[in-house]
Amino acid sequence: MVDRSESVAVAITRLPHGVGLDLPEYATPGSAGMDVASAETVRIAPGGRLAVATGLAMAIPVGYEIQVRPRSGLALKHGITVPNTPGTIDSDYRGELKVILINHSTDTFAIERGDRIAQLVLAPVTQASWTEVDTLDATERGAGGFGSTGGHAKLT
Repeated sequence: MVDRSESVAVAITRLPHGVGLDLPEYATPGSAGMDVASAETVRIAPGGRLAVATGLAMAIPVGYEIQVRPRSGLALKHGITVPNTPGTIDSDYRGELKVILINHSTDTFAIERGDRIAQLVLAPVTQASWTEVDTLDATERGAGGFGSTGGHAKLT
């Protein structure tokens, strides 16, 4: 069992359609993400996207976010992923957590109520403060991007 004495408390409530479902939980002691389940039975057509209800709402502490990430098994075996990964649930959001899923396969994908559909990772957030300047300091890379440092060509 993992020592959760250094964990961060997050208030969570079950909405009426989430009653009877497991709360998000870590599958193993070393898991970074908590599996979250669907609160509805739905089908996602090939190429389709859907915001899948979890039946949960939460109060994330200020200074944190919850990142919504794909489950690797769903992505590899079925082509099901989170298109905006990682999705961000902000600390001031109090609505239902819905997981946006996309079906990259050629088959309709069935989700049953209670199926684990994504992972949730609690992460600290550092907010930026902008300092507008006339010029930026020079670097070796400069404005090079989109493969300018070698990209996939160096891998072959």
